[in-house]
Amino acid sequence: MSDRVRAGDEQPAGGGWGRTLDAYATHLSLERGLSPHTVRAYVSDLTDLAEHARRLRVDDPGGLDLRALRGWLAGQQSRGRSRTTLARRATSVRVFTGWLVRTGRAPIDAGALLATPRRTRPLPGALRADQMRAVLDAAASAAADAGSVGLRDVAVLELLYATGIRVGELVGLDVGDIDHERHLVRVLGKGSKQRSVPYGGPASDAVVGWLRRGRAGLTTAVSGPALFLGARGGRVDPRTVRRMVHARVAVVDDAPDVGPHGLRHSAATHLLEGGADLRSVQELLGHASLATTQIYTHVSADRLRSAYLLAHPRA
Repeated sequence: MSDRVRAGDEQPAGGGWGRTLDAYATHLSLERGLSPHTVRAYVSDLTDLAEHARRLRVDDPGGLDLRALRGWLAGQQSRGRSRTTLARRATSVRVFTGWLVRTGRAPIDAGALLATPRRTRPLPGALRADQMRAVLDAAASAAADAGSVGLRDVAVLELLYATGIRVGELVGLDVGDIDHERHLVRVLGKGSKQRSVPYGGPASDAVVGWLRRGRAGLTTAVSGPALFLGARGGRVDPRTVRRMVHARVAVVDDAPDVGPHGLRHSAATHLLEGGADLRSVQELLGHASLATTQIYTHVSADRLRSAYLLAHPRA
C-alpha cells in the first residue's frame, strides 16, 4: 500500500474534527509507533486548533487554510506561549495537514508554508567528568549498606552514564537485552526503533554485581524478565529512578541538580570532548536528526571557551 493512502485511512473531506482527530490518533499510535504521551500532546495541540477553526466556521479539517493556521499561532503567541511551544505546535500542524492530504481528507496542504518560530535552545545541564566520577564513587561506597537497592542504584547510574540512554529506555530493559560478552545493550527507543549501545567495564561490573548479588533480593512473582526491579519486585518505575539520581547527585558539592536526562547530557558531552564524532554520538543517543545532537557541541564549546579565558595569557 502506498504511503499516500493507507488501508483504512482514506476518507473524503467532511469527516468532521472529532472523527478525523480520532483517526489521526490511531495513525500516530499504530502506524507511527509513538508513545501514548506523545500522541496525547499532538492531539491536544490539534484540539486547540479545532476550537479556533470552529470559531472561524471551519467545521472540517479539510477546510483549513494558511490564514487560519497563522491566526491560531498568533493567538497562541498573544497568550504568552513560549517559542519552544509555538515551534512544537507549528510542527504538529504541518505533520497533520500533510496527513490530511495523503489520506484524501483535504485537497491542499494548508500547513506546507507555515513557518516555524525560531527556538532558543538552552544549554542542557551536565556534570563535569570529575563530578560524575564523584557521584558514581559515592553511590558505590553507599551500596554496601543499602543491600539489593544499593547494588541496583549503582548499576542504574553506571548504565545511564555509560550509554546515554533515556530513563524510559532503561526501565524497559529486560535481562536478555544485555549482551555481557560484547558489552552491548539492546534498547527500544522512540518510535519503537531498536538500537544496540556499547558500554564499558565499570558498567559491566555494576550490572553483573546487581544480577548476581542484588536482583534476587527483590525478585517476586511479578518480576518477569525486567532487568531493574522496584522495592515490590515489579519493573522499576521511572519516577523512582529520577528521585534516586537527584539524591545521588545532591551529595556531590557544587554539582548541578540533574536527573537521568542530565546523565544523558553528560555522557554526550564527555564523548564529544573526548573526540567522538557527532554522527556516532547521534547513533548512540538514538536521535532521529543530527540537529538534535548538535546542541551538545555548544556545551563543549562553552566549556572550551571558559578554559581558554582562564588559561590563555592573551585571552
